[in-house]
Amino acid sequence: MAPNDLRDVIRSGLLSFPVTPFTANDAVNTKAFADHLEWLSPHKIAGLIVAGGTGEMFSLSPEEIVEVVRTARAVQPGQPVIAGCGYGTRMACDLAKAIEAAGGDGILLLPHYLIGAPQDGIEAHIRAVCNSTNMGVIVYNRGQSVCSAATLERLVADCPNLIGFKDGTGDIDTVKRITVTLGDRLAYIGGMPTHELFAQAFRGAGVDTYSSAVFNFVPETALAFHAAFQAGDDATCHALLKEFYYPFAKVRDRKSGYAVSAIKAGVALRGFDTGPVRSPLTDLTEEERAMLAEVIGDRK
Repeated sequence: MAPNDLRDVIRSGLLSFPVTPFTANDAVNTKAFADHLEWLSPHKIAGLIVAGGTGEMFSLSPEEIVEVVRTARAVQPGQPVIAGCGYGTRMACDLAKAIEAAGGDGILLLPHYLIGAPQDGIEAHIRAVCNSTNMGVIVYNRGQSVCSAATLERLVADCPNLIGFKDGTGDIDTVKRITVTLGDRLAYIGGMPTHELFAQAFRGAGVDTYSSAVFNFVPETALAFHAAFQAGDDATCHALLKEFYYPFAKVRDRKSGYAVSAIKAGVALRGFDTGPVRSPLTDLTEEERAMLAEVIGDRK
């Protein structure tokens, strides 16, 4: 998919953020991954972001990321497939090329590894990755890789395949500066953990869509919230926040890393063989799984 076409599709609806299942031997379970995507496929979305934060990209090898992309492309041939990409500059460039060769349509560029960097260094990193691929590139602002509006303005002028900006910082001032400065040049994606909790605030900053992790196990609820969000139906959003999202957040907030672990547990509660999360994350306890099951109830 051409980068600008991908940008326009991203703006059209909710983005799915699927988990990556593992076998008992700690290998990527492609069959379980395919089964889960098939189960989700009747629900209309704008695209898949595979091997992202919820997909434990930080615990996957480059070869496993490519394997996940190939599986998603085979199972969802008509769906835009965006893959997590990151680490150091050379690794990120090599990984972007491998994702493109595997049939990916775009990459979500997660923060570079470990060390902080100045704006010109972050700019050089993003520019190199954009120049390494023909796919659309979405910059993910979070952690130690946070672009200013001025940095992004220079990058979009030189990198036509830089088509999206995703925020995971919650810094509404910076987000607003970026959306006002760059207008419709980029697609803007909310990327806070369980972003539905923040979606209405981000809408005021010009962010008109987001990736949903809970779509993994309550797709109809996730789509109902997104539809209300797009329609400006705050009453429905507030009802869903009180009925589901805030109770879910109570489970999620019990331990660091549960923003991923609780999603994987939710998928498992739907009957899918997810396997455990990989270290350094930890799985929910049996008590917490029971709490999550109660939160989900008969929701779809």
